[in-house]
Amino acid sequence: MIGDGGLQLEPGRSAHVHAPAGWSGRMWPRRDCSFDSSGRGFCLTGDCGGLLQCAGAGGSPPVTLAEFTLDSPIDYYDVSLVDGYNAPVSVVPMGGAGSCRPVTCESDLNRSCPGPLRVERGGEVVACKSACMAFGTPAYCCTGEFASPEACRPTAYSRVFKKACPTAYSYAYDDPTSIFMCRGADYLITFC
Repeated sequence: MIGDGGLQLEPGRSAHVHAPAGWSGRMWPRRDCSFDSSGRGFCLTGDCGGLLQCAGAGGSPPVTLAEFTLDSPIDYYDVSLVDGYNAPVSVVPMGGAGSCRPVTCESDLNRSCPGPLRVERGGEVVACKSACMAFGTPAYCCTGEFASPEACRPTAYSRVFKKACPTAYSYAYDDPTSIFMCRGADYLITFC
């Protein structure tokens, strides 16, 4: 666990988080949060059991993910929409060797989210579900007979995600255009 398992940043603020060699995990934005002095509260999107510090729990989908596997022997990183979308995310390598390309999902998918995938609060779209989350079928979730890259193909819904965010994972087997590698970099992760 890094960064004490969660932190709160005001708009325009930043924090330095150190990940140990060999760390593998996810980071995600949470929106519209309110926490008391004990670190208990709630987030409208990306909540992890009502805690500021998630203690290893993942963010409740739909949530945009920044995923990392570090020093294996190189770093692998991506932005993923497989668990849906709640806010723009970018990962920019700083330094390092190799291709070290920025990966972004800076489009506001909440504005273009297809009707069946919308999560609304008070008439506003606050998140966009993945098709797997919305429909739960093997074809959308890449499970059962669809649990291979050959059988699980892009859908009309994953194409909406891919069009908005071309370098982000849009479905489970979107590896060729969505996983990036670098060696020895620091990473600037931005939640918008």
